[in-house]
This record gives sequence, structure tokens and C-alpha cells, in this order.
Amino acid sequence: MCPLHAPAGARTSPDDALAFYRRPLFDLAGEAFEARSERTDASVVTYLIDRNVNYSNVCNVGCAFCGFYRTRRQDDAYTLSFGEISAKLRELEAVGGTRVLMQGGVNPYLPFEWYLDLLAHLKRAHPTIRVEAFSPEEIKGMTKLTGMSPLEVLRELQVAGLDGLPGGGGEMLVDEVRHAAHVSPARISTDEWLSIMADAQRLGLYTTATMVIGFGESNAQRVQSLMRLRDAQDRALAEHGNGYSAFIAWTLQTKGVRIEGKAPGAGAFEYVQHVAVSRLVLDNIVNVQASWPTMGYKVAQTTLFAGANDFGSTMLEENVVSQAGARLRATPEREMVRQIVDAGFEPRQRDSLYNVIRTPDVEAMLAPPTPVPVAAPA
Repeated sequence: MCPLHAPAGARTSPDDALAFYRRPLFDLAGEAFEARSERTDASVVTYLIDRNVNYSNVCNVGCAFCGFYRTRRQDDAYTLSFGEISAKLRELEAVGGTRVLMQGGVNPYLPFEWYLDLLAHLKRAHPTIRVEAFSPEEIKGMTKLTGMSPLEVLRELQVAGLDGLPGGGGEMLVDEVRHAAHVSPARISTDEWLSIMADAQRLGLYTTATMVIGFGESNAQRVQSLMRLRDAQDRALAEHGNGYSAFIAWTLQTKGVRIEGKAPGAGAFEYVQHVAVSRLVLDNIVNVQASWPTMGYKVAQTTLFAGANDFGSTMLEENVVSQAGARLRATPEREMVRQIVDAGFEPRQRDSLYNVIRTPDVEAMLAPPTPVPVAAPA
């Protein structure tokens, strides 16, 4: 059997990575925690106060694992107004939030100017909030609207106020999986997804990488996806000095969507195992995030001992993963801090660039509420 950790100066090979999946989870997790400790403070777990805003659920891609999208003619199709989006950001500002993660469907009925005007409005009305918006799939949709290249689209969005691109649509960077008939034949290709992310990095935009397991893919395909991402990060750092700030994996949610019964999903063991493998393979991505919305708090806590160093965000609103059966939709900061402390780590609030901006007062935050005295009956 291969050693768990690559020798000094060497990198994990695809064969080594595949062998990781056959190792005892306790050993694998321990090695991943050691690798995490070499990159970040092992005593600290970070978290972000942010809000998800899904600005429109109209989409023409039709992924079988998505319970969020609607066609234009469905009664519950919507596109939020600028005022409605601003109201959500005011709620975020009220709780000390620093970022909005804004995504929607690929809506061919919204003109490109709508996105530019929205960004300009948000920057004027909410100058302290970073706007990270529009997955590569949405950017591809905008190229079809405008006839521009992805780089040109991104440049105009950046001028209007875009700060970064979320990693939505990454899922599995293996076309055999992502374009399977039971998954999403019309999905953006692996090469397109990576190319649009590279364009964003070239412009200095913030980016993250995501991965979803449970489509029925093999461990070899999971490794292939991780290797594509690691190679892309090597290029981004070498060419632009700006790559993926974090890696986030979660499990396919199948409840009540068309892929239900056609894909196996993945359980807690597989998820923790995959987070550990990802930490060991992705030696050029510093931050690995736990996914409490899909796995629940206890499994997310377990990943903190298997390579994850970040507990994710409060997600004041989330409609995409939750509509396919995710366990949790949002959590207050107090609960986020409690989960980190209960796992034995020191919580730190961060911004979306992973800079620590605050150490919460744990004692005050977790203290039981003072009982209100009840007057004795007269």
C-alpha cells in the first residue's frame, strides 16, 4: 500500500489518491488533519456571515438534480426586483454580514444590462457588502445574450461592481458524469467551466471551487475531477497569482427531484472520506470548507478533524440545495459559534477573502438568557 502522505517534495499522484479511498478512515482523516495544520492554524475554525440571494429561478438548462429551476410560464417562476434584493441586503447588514452570494438560473429573458444595473445599484446602496455572483453557467448564458466572450462579459460585470465568482456548477469536472442522461446533458462542459474561472482569475476576481459527489461516479472519476482542479490552480497561481480561495464539497441531494432513484447520493462516511482525500490532493488550495447545510452539524464537525478548516457561512437564505432535500437552510451566528466550540476549536469570523476580522465573545454569545423575574401573584 502507498503511504498516506506524499514524500517531501513530491505530490500525491492519481494512483496514490485512488488508494486513499481504500485506507481506514481514521488514518486518512488524521493525515488530512496534519496536512491542514501545515497550512492553517489547527486550533482555529473560521466562519462567514453572509446571505444567499437567488435573484431568479427561471432557467433553461434543466439539470435533473435541481428542484429550484422553473420555466418562464410556471406560476411560481420569479425574478426579484432591485428593491427586493436591497431589502435582503439590509437584513444582512443588520447582523454584521460582509458578503452576498447571488446566483440564479440561466434566464434568457433578462437582458445583460439588467445585471450591470443590478451590480451598480448594489454597490451604491450597500458599499460595505462584497458582491460575489453568477456561476460560470450564468456567465455562459450572458455570452449568448451579448455575443461577447466570457472575458468581455466578466470585465463589464467587474466594472459595474462584481467582486467575485462563486464556484457553482463545478459539481464533477468529468464530462462523462456531468453530461450523463440522468444528470444534465445541457450542462456547461468541464473545459468551459475551468476556462471561465481562469478568465475571472485573470481579472483578479475572487473564485472558489466546488464539487458534488453521489451521481454514481467512481472513485477514479472523483480523483480525475480533483486533478483537473489542482492543475487549474497551478496554472492560475503561476500566471495570475490569483486562484481558488477555497474548496467546498457536498453530497448530491436527491429528494423530490428528477434524479431521485437514478443516482445513489452519498452518505456521511463517503463525505468525510472525500473531504480528507481532497485536502491531501489539493495541496495548492489553502482552505477547505465543511458543508453543514447538506450533511448536518455533527458530520460537518467531523470533517474539521479530516482536513476542513472552515465551517462555511450562516447562509441567511438558500433556495437551490435546500429544494433538493438539504438538511438545513440557515443558521444564526450563535449556533455557528456553538458548533465550532463544541467540536473543540476556536471560532473566528472571516471575510470572503479568508481574512479574520473578528474574534467573537464566546462566553457572552453562548451564555443562557437571563431569566425574566415573574411577579408573585397578589
